[in-house]
Order: sequence, then structure tokens, then C-alpha cells
Amino acid sequence: MATVNQPHSMNEAHDRDPQNNNSYGTLVNRDYVEVQLPVLDVREFNERVVRGYEEGSADKGLSADLLAARSLVPAGTAALRDFSYISPEIPEYIPENCTGCMDCVTECPDTAILGKVLAEPDLEGKLAGIEDPEDREGFEKQWSKPRKYYAGPKKKGKEGGRFAIVIDPSKCKGCAECVTVCDDLALKMIPKTEPLIESIRKNHRLFKDFGPSDESYINENLLIDMMLKEQAHIYVGGAGSCAGCGEGTALRMLCAATGAKHKNDWGIVAATGCNTVYTSTYPYNPYLVPWTNSLFENAPADAMGVRLRWNQKGWTDRPLWCIGGDGAMFDIGFQSLSRLLASGLHVKVFVLDTQVYSNTGGQASTSTFTGQNAKMSFHGKHLDGKQERRKEIAQIAMMHPRTYVAQTTCAHTNHFYKSVLGALEFDGPAIVNCYTTCQPEHGVGDHMASNQARLAVDSRAFPLLIHDPTKGERLRQRLSLQGNPAMKDDWWTNPKTGETVDFLTFARSEGRFSKHFTGDNGPSKTILAAKQDRLENWQLLQELAGLL
Repeated sequence: MATVNQPHSMNEAHDRDPQNNNSYGTLVNRDYVEVQLPVLDVREFNERVVRGYEEGSADKGLSADLLAARSLVPAGTAALRDFSYISPEIPEYIPENCTGCMDCVTECPDTAILGKVLAEPDLEGKLAGIEDPEDREGFEKQWSKPRKYYAGPKKKGKEGGRFAIVIDPSKCKGCAECVTVCDDLALKMIPKTEPLIESIRKNHRLFKDFGPSDESYINENLLIDMMLKEQAHIYVGGAGSCAGCGEGTALRMLCAATGAKHKNDWGIVAATGCNTVYTSTYPYNPYLVPWTNSLFENAPADAMGVRLRWNQKGWTDRPLWCIGGDGAMFDIGFQSLSRLLASGLHVKVFVLDTQVYSNTGGQASTSTFTGQNAKMSFHGKHLDGKQERRKEIAQIAMMHPRTYVAQTTCAHTNHFYKSVLGALEFDGPAIVNCYTTCQPEHGVGDHMASNQARLAVDSRAFPLLIHDPTKGERLRQRLSLQGNPAMKDDWWTNPKTGETVDFLTFARSEGRFSKHFTGDNGPSKTILAAKQDRLENWQLLQELAGLL
């Protein structure tokens, strides 16, 4: 499924009014796919296609057209998708507790929470324009005064900035990831009621009508503030991913970082997998940039072709991301990936590393941890789950000629953004391997993606690293392990509890390893071997980085 289009603004993308006649712009980027297709406006597409799917009549009554024949989906149509029926609960914002840290906005996998900051006089002027006193009062309560945006600027003689978070009820799946990552207790889950949802919808509409954030309050040095910029919202939500999907957050953050730097002037080549299923369920597409879905095994080769064609057209500086899961990049597409990294081409690879083929129901991959219970590596009477050791794509990639390599997680926000921005700035091939929790396959709760990603790093299951060829001639100069706790030690000790956090700590927290801890004999031999494997992998990285 390919999507080809000139992206439009977030306000247009989120406008669910079927009478809105704003055009999607030039629907087809003709230089990209080189086909001639008519311009299609929002109203026509809403009425003819999206409404048909919402009403359940499209499968029998929707007429064939050139878009469907070419497997094309317009930009940002997933903004029209409604998931408000999914969960019985929704987050409630508690402004007086908010510090404006942006963790909830960043970690939401569905673009269901948006943040905005406005100068207080500007806000007051806009509030005065709300005719209904009840609506005005209700919406005004959403605007907090965090020290970050209010007291801080006032000390410098500037108007205080008022900050607000709003929930989009049509995108929220009730995973509660936002509540989990909020250390300030500024969010809590509450039961849905009709009056509540109606009030939230009004606030969401007003929030959009108030325009973009005042960028003078956005600190460019605070990468987590990136999603305050409207141009960073390239992934509009509405994808059919599972509640709390770790991949969804990774894709949103990837799009935000690339969008903040290059707006919508870039593209995506995606390998078949979960990421392409939930982002291209016709007629819903969450991206505002052109993208195409290639086969499971040849996305890097496809990306090389797109890159060379773009270079012919003079688009040498236009970023191109090649996205795939660990199955596509570690396994069947590994040779294609290796060829790309050896080519020296300006293509960036982003790996959604779930340690399992999520799209096929949990099939093991070479990214799977030793001892993990997975399809084709079941934990049974004779074998305790997968027996092989995990392949380390980062170390392999570093051995390719002049290749930028990063390994990161969404829970480590600054490290994630630095990894992606570093890859974009590097004048050659780059690969970013991102730990992405898959709740059903890992056996964890919908709200646990960030927690598990952080624990994976703390336990040496998935160390953070950045290998930048521009940093020196020696490997130890190019490889940084900053971001990992206790970088010179084997394991990290939690100072609050005194507990040594090792791979067993991580394994005990997830259902995929649960059978290794049953009975009276303690951890199984297989999971102890997995612990040793993770220690040896960590010690190798320490040696390569010059820490041993």
C-alpha cells in the first residue's frame, strides 16, 4: 500500500467536519510516483470513502476508482478515524499538578494528547472570543502555569506562557501510558460518560482553533519540547495499532524529529510488518509524508532505488527513512540491509525491535532473547524457549564502512532524539535500532511500554549506544555508551532499593519468560545462560568503547 501526497496542516488533518471543502493540496506527488491523478478534496473523500467505512457500507457499495486500483491512500486520513468506543476510561488532565514536562505528549502512541503554550495576553484574547460562558470557563481551566513556561519567562521580563494539554477522544485507546509516565500526577484515568466526552470534544475543538504554540516559549535545547511544534506532528494518530503499542510511540517520535528539522519534505519506505498493517488499513493513513510499503525482505533495496531516483532529480538532501521490524532487518532482509549500509547512500534505517515477529503472532526472530517463549521456539518439556543467542544488529552495522549506528528507546527521550537527529545529519547510511515493547507478545500491560524499555536498558538487556564515524579514527572514540547506568560496572545497582538490576530482574517482569521462574529450583539454566549472554554482550560494548 503506497501513500503519495502533498501533506496539509494539522488543523486540516484533524478537521472532522464533512462540509469542510479544504483540499488536501496536490493529492499526488507526481515526481514521486510519476502517475497522473486528480486532486481530491477533503469533503469528497470524507463523503464517498471514509463515511462509507464508518457506516459499514463501503465493502459492498463503494465504487472502484483510480486510487484504489493503484493502492493509493491520501495523506492523514487516519485523523478522521474514531477510536472513542475502544476503552471505558479516558485520561483526565489536572492542570495544577502539571510541570509542562511533555512526557505524556511524547510517549502517547496514538497522538491522542497534544500540548500547546501561548503567551498569557494572547490566550486571554482568544478566550474572550468564546461566546458560550460555560465553554469558555471549562476550557480556561485546561491552561496551567508551569514554572517552565510561566514564572521562568516572567523573570526575564517576558509575558508568562500558559500551557495546556488536551485529550483527543477519537484517538485515545485508553492504554494509560500517559498516566504511567507522568511523575507529577497531572493525569489520571476516569470513566467515560456522555457529558464528559462531549466536554472533552469541545475542548479539543477549541484547542485546535486557538492555533499553534508560540514558538518563542519553545527551548530548542530541550528536545522533549519538539512536539509543541505543529510541524512535528507528521504522524496524526488513528492507526490501528494495539493499545499502548511501543512501535506507535517510536514512529511518532521519529516523525516528530524529522518533521521538526525538515518539515514534510521527506519520505518513508516501509517493510511489510505490523507497522505497515496498522498504518495502511484502507482508507486510513496516519502519515503526512509520502510513503510506500515494500516487501518484507527488500525494503532497503527499494529505498536505495528511491534514493538514487531522488538524487537524479537533485533531491540529494531530502531525507529518506527505511523502516522495518527486527524480522525484516535482522533476518530475511538482512542481506538487503547490509548492501544498503555498504553502499554509502544517504538513506536512514529505523528498526522497530520487538524481539519477535509480532505480525505473524509471535514468531521468533534472531533478535529474540535466549529463553524467550515464542512461536517456533515454544517453552515446553524439552526446550526452555529459544536456545540461540540474540543477534546484535548494532555491532554488525558498526563493522560496515562508515555507517552511523544508534541503539535507543523511546523511554530515553533525549537519547532517542539525539540518535535520530544524528542519523539525519550524517552524510551517509545510518541505522537506528529502537527497542519497542509489544505488549501481547512480551506479556506486559498496555501501559508498560516505557517502563519495560527503561528496564531493558537498566538490566543490560538492550544497552544504549551511538556510533558516530565523525567522532574520531578509533572505534573507542566513535562509540559512546552514555545514557546507560553505571557504565563501568557489570550491573547497575538501584540506589533506592539496593537491588542489583540484571537480566533476571528484567525477565521476571515479563510474561514471555515466566516459565523460567516456576517451581522450587529457582531460575532455569536457560535463563541463567541468557543472563550471561547479556553480560558478555555488555562487556564487549564496554571494551569497544574503551571503558575496560
